[in-house]
Amino acid sequence: MANDLDELNAPTMEEGLDANVIAKQIPIKVGWGSVFFEVILWVLIIPGIVFLCMKISASNYLRKLQQKINTCASEIDNYLEQRVVILTNAARLLDKAIDLDKDTMVQIAAYRSGNTPNAEADAVRNDIAAKMETVGNQISVAFERYPDLKAHQEIADCLQQNSYLQREITAARTMYNDAVNQWNLSVNEWPTKMIVAARKGYTTRVPFIATKEVKEQARSVLF
Repeated sequence: MANDLDELNAPTMEEGLDANVIAKQIPIKVGWGSVFFEVILWVLIIPGIVFLCMKISASNYLRKLQQKINTCASEIDNYLEQRVVILTNAARLLDKAIDLDKDTMVQIAAYRSGNTPNAEADAVRNDIAAKMETVGNQISVAFERYPDLKAHQEIADCLQQNSYLQREITAARTMYNDAVNQWNLSVNEWPTKMIVAARKGYTTRVPFIATKEVKEQARSVLF
């Protein structure tokens, strides 16, 4: 019997494959089989009561997991907010026309307060991250044009803090993605969690997505 994945004879993609995140929230649904399953349990009475307790436990678990995801998202927001301040200070020190979106802080406050739906909050968060990348690139270009500015201690401190915050943002995004992955696996776990998720109208969640600009820079020759 041949291997399912035959590295010697199976077709290959010489051009490679660039993986992209699918930005789609999939509604959790269950069919008639799940309803029939619950009816059978309730006919037996005791199993039905046990399963009811299991569903209550699953509901509590999913609520806690939502709070965990929200906390992870808030961590990203906090670091983004700090980076806004750092890059604004750096721009002032450079005395160049580097403008930040005036609505950035308002947007951060909006989805940190829970007033923004999940999908919209993720989109806003990615948009702010993209703006930060753009401002950071503009500052880097300014340094290339004016290398003497690197000797300025305050500017050097700003760049060091910016580098630190970028690492923290990356770590926070990893934690966020882990929580999102945990959620996506849980809501598809039949029968208990999946039935609860379907009854509550839950969907899968979209993990962090890098911007097109960042992806293009990653493919370019940097050194």
